[in-house]
Amino acid sequence: MAVLHPLRRVIAYHLLWRDDIHGSWIPFTVPTDEEVLWIGYDATYAPTDVWTYWHGRILHTPWPKAQVAIDVQWGKHGSMPRNVRQSDLPKPRTLNFFYAMTLFGEPDILLGDITRKGPLCFCHGYRRYRQFTRPLVLAERIDAVIRTEDPRAVLLEVFGSKYSNKHQWP
Repeated sequence: MAVLHPLRRVIAYHLLWRDDIHGSWIPFTVPTDEEVLWIGYDATYAPTDVWTYWHGRILHTPWPKAQVAIDVQWGKHGSMPRNVRQSDLPKPRTLNFFYAMTLFGEPDILLGDITRKGPLCFCHGYRRYRQFTRPLVLAERIDAVIRTEDPRAVLLEVFGSKYSNKHQWP
């Protein structure tokens, strides 16, 4: 779902992914993961800024008035602007940490597969974990476009109980 801010030149994209890889076996958890990212644009509608939601923190980078690309982390769906320096990710929320969780959290992943079928492991090495090579075009997947400063009611209607009420704007 895309949300256009009525006063600022910002578009929010609310993305609904399948389960996070960890914790899906816990009773009453929601079987999806909502992420949000924002694109700032100028008077010509060219992108100028990108903000992404990375595990409770908002990352920001100026954007060079070109096609926006976002890297989405395997299994936890953290979003980061394409080509962000991984050493700039906030500690301890680094790719190193989350890759280690795919190894040490394997029992959690296997328990999750009992309740909701999904991958049994990240069956590749760290180098592959840091590669973002499968593009997914969002334009074909946008269910709704609205213009509002407070999209919570519409997000609840579109996503239902899966909606997690993350930050509305950067």
